[in-house]
Amino acid sequence: MSAIPEDELRSLVRRGRVHRRVYADPGIFALEMERIFARSWLYVAHESQLRKPGAFLRSRLGTEEVIVARGSDGAVHVLANRCAHRGARLCVVERGTAERFACPYHAWSFRLDGTLEAVPHPSSYGKSLDIDDAANHLARAPRVASYRGFLFASLVPDGPPLDEHLGPLCAAIDNLIDRAPDGEVEIAGGGFRVAYRGNWKFHQENANDTIHPGIVHESSVEAGRQAALRDDAPDGNQTKLQLQSNGFTRREWDSLGLVGFDSGHAFMGGFYADGVLSPGADDPVSTAYRQCLVAAHGETRAAEILAVDTFNNLIFPNVSLNAQYQQIRVVHPIAPDRSVVHAQCFRLKGAPEPMFERAVHFLSTLNSPASMIFADDVEIFDRCSAGLADAHGGDWVNVARGIDSDAVRAEGGRASSGASELPMRAQFTAWLAYMTAGSMTAGSNP
Repeated sequence: MSAIPEDELRSLVRRGRVHRRVYADPGIFALEMERIFARSWLYVAHESQLRKPGAFLRSRLGTEEVIVARGSDGAVHVLANRCAHRGARLCVVERGTAERFACPYHAWSFRLDGTLEAVPHPSSYGKSLDIDDAANHLARAPRVASYRGFLFASLVPDGPPLDEHLGPLCAAIDNLIDRAPDGEVEIAGGGFRVAYRGNWKFHQENANDTIHPGIVHESSVEAGRQAALRDDAPDGNQTKLQLQSNGFTRREWDSLGLVGFDSGHAFMGGFYADGVLSPGADDPVSTAYRQCLVAAHGETRAAEILAVDTFNNLIFPNVSLNAQYQQIRVVHPIAPDRSVVHAQCFRLKGAPEPMFERAVHFLSTLNSPASMIFADDVEIFDRCSAGLADAHGGDWVNVARGIDSDAVRAEGGRASSGASELPMRAQFTAWLAYMTAGSMTAGSNP
């Protein structure tokens, strides 16, 4: 357990300010792994990736690499990717199917639920080895749960159930699935893993920071504006519109609105107002898709589903979900100044295939290592990391923008204008609650 006193932790978060140590201190990072990433529910996979017994993939719970496997009984197990014998890494492939996991060092073999099945030359171990002893099995996450196919795990046996943790962000998952005419989605189209030099919180804070795009992404905004609209564009001019959209005026960003919750969850209003990505798009692909949705749900329900227009739905601590563009991003902390973003997209079952192609284009434009947008963000994360590592540059980081416009919502959480840093303050409310074991005191909201 960390030796950082509770009052010292509380001193790091003030109204509208946080101490640079929350990004740069290795001791703080270690405590985050212990108190946030070990205690919280963390997304590990989607059930579409584990359809049959024997299917598995590699994932992460904080800094721990895990194997997510569907056992012969159909249950999903989340196992440490580390042999119980000498600690060798068991699995190096991204995903596949297997009947068991065998260690490449001494060939200890484990069932899909992590229990030890066999060891070579067992007589050499004598009475020191009990094959049924839990100490000789793969360490297993004590809690695994699914919300509508989204699999989460926790490294502690007790705590709030998954749906309670997700709270108002259940609606984002619901809306993604409701958008599928057949009521089912699947991970497809590959994905990207991008490493950056910076703290894991930078990515989550940046996701709903509405002031930075026109500044940080100025070059790609200009490229989007200069590109001509083409009737024969293979992506329906989607890339141009994505790049151009970051150039909103201050009035346009203000009109979006932001919502944050003390749980750390947050979202913004949608901002793709034109072209094939806008909620009211009337191009042939959007029209055909809307017809499929109406056929499945009826006019009224289809209109309700498509009317949900939120962007970057953040599930604390490390997930970002965009339902209408079928995207998910998960931020994995590696070290105080190193993180990895894993981005993937979904196929809407029953929707025209071009809808999935648009999701793949969206994924590539925003999250590829070659993305004009993400490359800018990564550069900024690197600069923030370098700046905050220098103690001579000042101790405090300002997150007060829009703080006087925060307002309590009747339906829960707080709302502010699009120019606010409300989502960051909401995340630090949750951060402080986890870091002090949940013993919040009145007036501690940053």
